[in-house]
Amino acid sequence: MIIYPAIDIKDGKCVRLSQGRFSDVTVYSDSPVEMALKWEQLGAHYLHAIDLDGARTGEPQNAEAISEVAASLGIPVQVGGGIRTIETIEMLLSKGVQRVILGTSAVKNPDLVKKALKTFENNIVIGIDAKDGMVAIEGWEQTSDFTAVDFAKRMQDLGAKTIIYTDISRDGMLMGPNLKAMEEMVKSVNMEVIASGGVGKLEDIKNLKEIGMPGVIVGKALYTGDVDLKQALEIAK
Repeated sequence: MIIYPAIDIKDGKCVRLSQGRFSDVTVYSDSPVEMALKWEQLGAHYLHAIDLDGARTGEPQNAEAISEVAASLGIPVQVGGGIRTIETIEMLLSKGVQRVILGTSAVKNPDLVKKALKTFENNIVIGIDAKDGMVAIEGWEQTSDFTAVDFAKRMQDLGAKTIIYTDISRDGMLMGPNLKAMEEMVKSVNMEVIASGGVGKLEDIKNLKEIGMPGVIVGKALYTGDVDLKQALEIAK
């Protein structure tokens, strides 16, 4: 199981939101690079970075900070937020980013997903963010007509190999992941599923591992100290 420490970037700073609300921001560091290096030094094998401003506006707003992070680390980085065109994907991959996450664009523009998966294959991850089991879009501010599992199956049919499954109601709340929803997803698809949202203690990581989750993104709990990264990596082994 892979642990993905999360770095959320807003206005060039490392922050966390609660339940995706842009009005509920905590700044943890002025330097995303320093934070990324800290997680790498503690043993992380992969980093997860989100351009929050990009998720909201539909085009990258923190590409410079993300490029610096990718260039500074010896471990791979996956990036999401505002990636809506092939040109943006190419730009990020050219900056040293390993995997690019398509979220809203996957829902609204399946042709982009088809083209991206055909062109970049394993460099593409589909982000599925769910609110009450339905897929949310536009920086989580709107809900689509798809259930998360149905949408995941559609993406699998298009050739996706990896999805990140976020339960928005749990995100940044430290109240534990939605294990029932996560287990349903793992059992429903033949893809690498990365759980996101709600991890607040080491036990949550154990529980996700037990249901067969291949990966988990840990954000706020690392910043508050509720989860120790070294211990989390030990559990994930």
